[in-house]
Amino acid sequence: MTTRAPNRNTLWGRAVADELAAAGVGAVCVTPGSRSTPLTVALAEHPDIRVFSHLDERASAFFALGRARRTGEVTPLVCTSGTAAANFHPAVMEAAQSRVPMLLLTADRPPELRDSGANQTVDQEKLYGDAVRWYKDLPEPEADDRKLRSLRTDLARAVSTAEGTPAGPVHLNVPFRKPLEPVEVEGDVPDDLPELAAGGRDGDRPFVSTTAGHPMPDDRDLQRLARALAVERGLIVAGPADPPGPDPQAVTALAHATGFPVLADPLSGLRFGSSVRVAPVLGGYDGFLAAGVSEGWPDPEVVLRFGASPTSKPLRKYLAGTDARQLLVDPAGGWREAEFAATDLVVADPSRLCGALSRQVEQVASGSDSTAWRERWEAAEAAHWDAVDAAAGDGGFFEGRVLADVAELAPEPSTVFVSNSMPVRDADRFAAPAAKGLTMLGNRGASGIDGIVSTALGAGSATTDDLTLVTGDLAYYHDMNGLLALERCDVDATVVLINNDGGGIFHMLPIEEFDPPFTGQFKTPHGLDFEPTGELYDLSFARVDGDDREGFRELYRESVASAGTDVIEVTSDAEASHLVREELADEVAERVAEID
Repeated sequence: MTTRAPNRNTLWGRAVADELAAAGVGAVCVTPGSRSTPLTVALAEHPDIRVFSHLDERASAFFALGRARRTGEVTPLVCTSGTAAANFHPAVMEAAQSRVPMLLLTADRPPELRDSGANQTVDQEKLYGDAVRWYKDLPEPEADDRKLRSLRTDLARAVSTAEGTPAGPVHLNVPFRKPLEPVEVEGDVPDDLPELAAGGRDGDRPFVSTTAGHPMPDDRDLQRLARALAVERGLIVAGPADPPGPDPQAVTALAHATGFPVLADPLSGLRFGSSVRVAPVLGGYDGFLAAGVSEGWPDPEVVLRFGASPTSKPLRKYLAGTDARQLLVDPAGGWREAEFAATDLVVADPSRLCGALSRQVEQVASGSDSTAWRERWEAAEAAHWDAVDAAAGDGGFFEGRVLADVAELAPEPSTVFVSNSMPVRDADRFAAPAAKGLTMLGNRGASGIDGIVSTALGAGSATTDDLTLVTGDLAYYHDMNGLLALERCDVDATVVLINNDGGGIFHMLPIEEFDPPFTGQFKTPHGLDFEPTGELYDLSFARVDGDDREGFRELYRESVASAGTDVIEVTSDAEASHLVREELADEVAERVAEID
């Protein structure tokens, strides 16, 4: 029997907590506040839910985003009314764009106080606009059979929708009137309230169970797609993955059946892992597909594309410039191809489609031979990495080398989170495919630099993997308060902080030639010393010069081999690093030109 609740708000909060747990939720992120008291108390008392307590709503939301990105499962968020809910919005935008599960429970004042000037009362109705997959303003708590069954149904629907296809944010606005604490209110909760409404289903089952479908073409369409792949020149392009990402074995099977190279974004889930040993997984394309390098190559005849738009601009432009038939696979039927070069939209689950197509292609592709085509791409790949290795042998060390070294030296298993701007781009060009247990993640939905630290720590909290965050100085500054989660949420990390004193990515833009206003308005040097963050957040802090590659490698090895959190600051010159990237691009172009 369910313990009788002292008042309707407590009853309501317990129903929410019970349904979240029944739906498989094992953790929530909560920030302090008065109006959300019934939810916070119920979640803190629930034996099957871990509460991650955060002081800042923005950090809390990105932390929850990181957990969901790593696991594919939602970590609900709870906050009080007012601007607290508005601080969730950047993470909501990222979750919406990158299809990461998120559930927002925003406490609110009772309806009669809205639009009245009452303190801490703002319009929370559809606060996040069309960024959410589903929104509902829940009814006020009441010890009523039908209303409680409605509440439990809404919670079950919210979790399944957040984790559905496409995954993304769901917003439930939860109004409460006082008393908010679990104090006894005479007659508030009747003794004869039906047990189903008060306690939910027996056996810890959700009030409503959802059976998710997986879209797949029928047999006739599968045969048609297989015939389209039965050519000599084809590519498989894997962009940043929706969590949990495509099954590497299924993609490997299709690569074997077709003979096509796999161009794997560092965030695709395919660049690292055992499949690299048995399939032509390439990662140097950002170097050898630059303008003019591969212009003499024959175009691919077909391109099969998974995931979001690739990080690599050269790859995107290369695909836009071909005459190939391009099959864009998306389980939600969404359009994520901003060059508008795709010719076919295939609504299908990528893993199941690859498995089915690998069997079909073997039956229809007996006359095609993609060996020469594949060997051309593999030769260009080798030329790229030879140029990178030669630069390293000459003692060259620059920001991109940091990403290469992290990918090489990270222990197994590891989660490596890379910030936006230059770190993710350097990971794309310089982190070589490897048969190791490494999961590389990033926020490429809205591609902002906000919440990077918190997202990484959230991802780290979801597994026992070693965690490395590679971030730039502006992103580190932007989310320093996220470092509170190290102690409050019991997370350890190695933070590689690339400090080039400002927005290094702007050196890639034509505005660099116009100074002023370039330095003052774009690069915006800050001159900050980040070493005091070590004392502030009780972490180890070390600094290494950007020219000292062996010094960095040694510090990194020591950090990942020890407990606790270390920040390794690598000081660098953004302009000098950019020049090295350009020199490497020229060297790769020369080596690729020698192919054939």
